[in-house]
Amino acid sequence: MEHVLQTLYKQKRTELQTQLGLKNIHEVPKLEKIVINCSVGSQGERKQAVEDAVNEVSLITGQKPIVTKSKKAIANFKLREGENVGVKVTLRGPKMYDFMMRLVRTAIPRIRDFRGVAPRSFDGRGNYTLGVTDQSIFPEIELDKIKRSLGFDITFVTSTNSDDHAREMLRALGMPFRTRTAQPKKEGEAAA
Repeated sequence: MEHVLQTLYKQKRTELQTQLGLKNIHEVPKLEKIVINCSVGSQGERKQAVEDAVNEVSLITGQKPIVTKSKKAIANFKLREGENVGVKVTLRGPKMYDFMMRLVRTAIPRIRDFRGVAPRSFDGRGNYTLGVTDQSIFPEIELDKIKRSLGFDITFVTSTNSDDHAREMLRALGMPFRTRTAQPKKEGEAAA
């Protein structure tokens, strides 16, 4: 069974093709995967923090994450090589579309004073990374059970190398990018 967001993408694909000036329908960018990365940082009880991160990321994504380990020892952070420092999950297919729909329609609108996500957070190869500072925006997380604040990096990996094409594809899927409003020029100021 196809997801609602996947059906929406298929409906908007020809519209995107003409908007981006692409000759072939297969050149239209598509969402390949979503990677959610959560680092517990230098928490005092790192082992418990990683367990909490595993539980909360599992609730949010519907998929069990893998535990990431440190690559080298850093004495200042009391970190040994190979110690658990975070969790990561890669979503594809229906789970990916389900997560994106819940993120765009439910979680992001719950952010206080939200004006849109930054339209310039692309990596130059068509991938977009969004930072979420608090897990409480997700409805799956019960506020009274939060032990510590966890932040996430959510990376949308696309099939294109063009940031502009990827931005238009994500916008078509409902990503609320911040629009720049024209600031009135002050007297004597040159046009930018």
